[in-house]
Amino acid sequence: MSMRVPRLRPSTYRAITFASLVSLGAIVVTGALVRLTDSGLGCSDWPRCSSDKFIDVSSSHAAVEQINRLFTGVVSVAVILAVAGSLIRTPRRKDLTWLSLSLVVGVIGQAIVGGIVVLTDLNPIAVQQHFLLSMVILAAAVVLHRRATLLDGERWVRAVSQRTMRIVWLLGALTAVALVTGTITTGTGPHSGIHKGEFVRRFGFEISSVARVHSIVVILTVACALWLVWALRGTEDRTRLENALSTVLIVALMQGAVGYIQYFNGVPVVLVAIHVGLATTLWLCVVYLIVATRRVEQTLGRTSAEPGEASADVVEL
Repeated sequence: MSMRVPRLRPSTYRAITFASLVSLGAIVVTGALVRLTDSGLGCSDWPRCSSDKFIDVSSSHAAVEQINRLFTGVVSVAVILAVAGSLIRTPRRKDLTWLSLSLVVGVIGQAIVGGIVVLTDLNPIAVQQHFLLSMVILAAAVVLHRRATLLDGERWVRAVSQRTMRIVWLLGALTAVALVTGTITTGTGPHSGIHKGEFVRRFGFEISSVARVHSIVVILTVACALWLVWALRGTEDRTRLENALSTVLIVALMQGAVGYIQYFNGVPVVLVAIHVGLATTLWLCVVYLIVATRRVEQTLGRTSAEPGEASADVVEL
């Protein structure tokens, strides 16, 4: 009797990639809550919580940090399933395997950076890299999920003009710069974390100066999005990009409004948390906008959405 080989339907694999994307987005928020509740050193060691306990929830700070670390395990399982699923998906595609492997590399990198954050007592540069690496991983997760929707025998090709493509990429670059300046602003502000009763090291900048630079970049980002709206008028590209671009503009304006409100109200924790969540959402929207500049083109080969009839030694999932 032959061994029954598992086989994964493309629709099932798409669900797995979506779960990976959601978990990777959720851990950005839980990570932000660690810092905003001054729990960054709730666990004073790594990978153990303390020198004598692997898991410790004896204090609220330790519990928050511990929950975030344990949630990392959920994310790890999600991305491992994405890799395993790409290997048994029928038909197997190399692009999905490599993209899913990039998520694993990213999560491993996050674990290493997380250790550096703890061992350097919340050095603001290390904390900054923690968030920015999350944005890179999320971009890869978005592309993986979108490419998983392609049917066998389909590929992506550019579907907009060169001019439109250049503006979209400029918008993506400005959004990335806004994220970087945002992390510098946060690392300069009051929510840096507490260690042994004292605030940990922060960037030595004037908060008003870095906030001003950040706001200028955000304004330029919104201006670029408006420029794209103007450039699309009367073109075929408008129909393709209209919904994605409208979402980018709405989220960007909300993000800017929350940013100004939090600044003029002493950056309360709740508003900072919302700001971080909106920043992550904006980045996802911009990545989806970039993906929207592509269209599906049929190539030679199989075109079915699902694998054909299963043989006797195959188990479909």
